[in-house]
Amino acid sequence: MSKRKVILTCAVTGNAPVNPKYPFDYPVTPKQICETVIESARAGASIAHIHVRDPETGDGSRDPALFKETVDRIRDSGVDIVLNLTAGMGALFLPDPEDEGHALPESDMLNAVDRLEHVKDSLPEIASLDITTGNQEEGPFEFVYMNTTRTLRKMAKLFQEYGVKPELEAFQAGDVLFGNQLIKEGLVDGTPMFQFVLGVKWASPATPDTMIYLKNLLPDGVQWSGFGLGRLQMPMVAQSVLLGGNVRVGLEDNLYMERGVFATNGALTERAYSIIENLGDAVATPAEAREILGLRT
Repeated sequence: MSKRKVILTCAVTGNAPVNPKYPFDYPVTPKQICETVIESARAGASIAHIHVRDPETGDGSRDPALFKETVDRIRDSGVDIVLNLTAGMGALFLPDPEDEGHALPESDMLNAVDRLEHVKDSLPEIASLDITTGNQEEGPFEFVYMNTTRTLRKMAKLFQEYGVKPELEAFQAGDVLFGNQLIKEGLVDGTPMFQFVLGVKWASPATPDTMIYLKNLLPDGVQWSGFGLGRLQMPMVAQSVLLGGNVRVGLEDNLYMERGVFATNGALTERAYSIIENLGDAVATPAEAREILGLRT
């Protein structure tokens, strides 16, 4: 009997501020991001999920030119890995505390076309579509992550126009139900792909019960993945594999191998690879991941 193929994603760098105690070169520049994508590919990753950062400040960025340079560097390197770009920027709403009907100037809200400018320029095989709205916190920074159903439908149509598969990122149960609705409305082509984001404050906890519940809300014929933040990253790898899902690890979600021991993308990928193999399944190659997800070739 052949082993089930599990798609292993490495999310190599995120948007959040970098821990100043991190002792290695955190991927910031397009060159560094390319190098760590190659590192994760060599460690066995099927997919690389990619944000970009301002090379001068290290802050998260949505500059299409930075995405294009990063993607071009990866493609020119010859490494075989499925590219998955974030499309989660442009949904930052900061209500004025004195009048919450108005946004503070630091808010960053874009229309659907502008939110996907980098996707249109770089044409990855996959890009994330965060089908959620909610209160979020990153350290002392509090904000509303606002994705209206109207904007999400427009973005889904643009994904179809560009020939890019949306990774439907769900943070809570209602998000899965809206993803199901997008599928019913014909706004998701081919095999739908869900991602459960677990452990975000004020959203869904990273527990087996949560993952089981969200999985049971899915329609037939979809692919799904689930991941946990911080110290729950590897337990959620095991849980997702046991439930028949795919997995995600990487520095975007977790900086540590264990308490006090900082990680690299390669080390996190290797550990997830080992968990998958030791549970009796096999990690999908990039080619196998493309076949499983029905990606364009």
